Amino acid sequence: MKTSTLRPLGRRAGDLPVAMVFLLPAAVGFAVFYLWPTLRTMYLSFTEYSLLAPPEWIGVENYQKVFGDRLFWNSLQVTVEYVVINIGIQTVVALGMAVLMHRLTRSGLIRGVLLLPYLVANVVVALIWYTMLDAQLGIVNQALEWIGVDPVAFFGETSTAIPTIALVNVWRHVGYTALLIFAGLQAIPKTFYEAAQTDGASEIRMFWRITLPLLRPALALVLVLTIIGSFQIFDTVAVTTKGGPVNATRVIYYYIYEQAFQRFNFGYAAAVCVALFAILATLALMQLKLLRAGETDLD
Repeated sequence: MKTSTLRPLGRRAGDLPVAMVFLLPAAVGFAVFYLWPTLRTMYLSFTEYSLLAPPEWIGVENYQKVFGDRLFWNSLQVTVEYVVINIGIQTVVALGMAVLMHRLTRSGLIRGVLLLPYLVANVVVALIWYTMLDAQLGIVNQALEWIGVDPVAFFGETSTAIPTIALVNVWRHVGYTALLIFAGLQAIPKTFYEAAQTDGASEIRMFWRITLPLLRPALALVLVLTIIGSFQIFDTVAVTTKGGPVNATRVIYYYIYEQAFQRFNFGYAAAVCVALFAILATLALMQLKLLRAGETDLD
C-alpha cells in the first residue's frame, strides 16, 4: 500500500526538472519582455526623465499631475467610448455567428473564412478602410452619392471618427471572437439540446435557457480579453486620424505615445501607464467577479 502511494509521488518529483526545462524559455521571455519593463516603468513613474539626463526622483508628482490633467481624462473618455461601441457590437455579432455555426454547421471552411480578416495586419486593415471611406475618393462615399446621400467624412468628423474606428476593428476581430465563443459552445453537451428538443423547446428558448447560462465562463474570459485588448487601441488611430479631429480620437495609448516619444516626457508617460494598468486590473477583476467566471452550471 505504501509502495503504490510513494511511486506516483516519486514519479511526479522526477518530472519536475524536465518541466522546468520546458518552462525556462517562457519564463525568461516573460522576465525580459514583461516583468522587467513593468518594474522599470513603475520606477520611472516616480521620476522626471526625458532621455537627455538621468532619471530624477520626484515622488508622486507625476500621479498628481495625472489626476489634474484634462487631456488624460479626455483620452480616457474617448477610449471608453471606443471600447463600449467596439465590444458591444463585436460581442453580440460574434455570439450570433458562433451560435449559428454551432447549431447549423461546423464547417472548417467557414471557420477559416471568418478568421481571414484577423490574419491581416491591423495597420493594413486601417489603411484600406481609410482609403475606402475617404470623403473625396473613397468607394463607400461614391456609393452613397449614387443613392443620393451626401459624402460623409467618416474619419474627419468628431461625431463619426470614433464609431468608424470601432467598426473597422469590429470587422477585423469579430471572426476571431466568434471562434473563441464557438470553442466554448463545443463544451456544452449535446444531450441538453436533445432533451430540450424532445420537450418541444424552440431555438430561442434553448439559447436563453441552455446556451447562455452554460457559456458564461467562456464568455466571461472572452469579454475580459477583448475589453483589455480594446483599451490598447493605438495603430488604427496612429495611421488614420492621429488623435484628431480636435482630440476626438486621442485614445489613452496614443496619448501615452505622444507624451513619451513626441514630448520625451517619459516619467509622466510611465505614470499614465501605471494608472491605466490599475484601471484595467480593477476592471478585469470586477468582470470576473460579476460574471462568476470560475463557476459553471454543468454540474
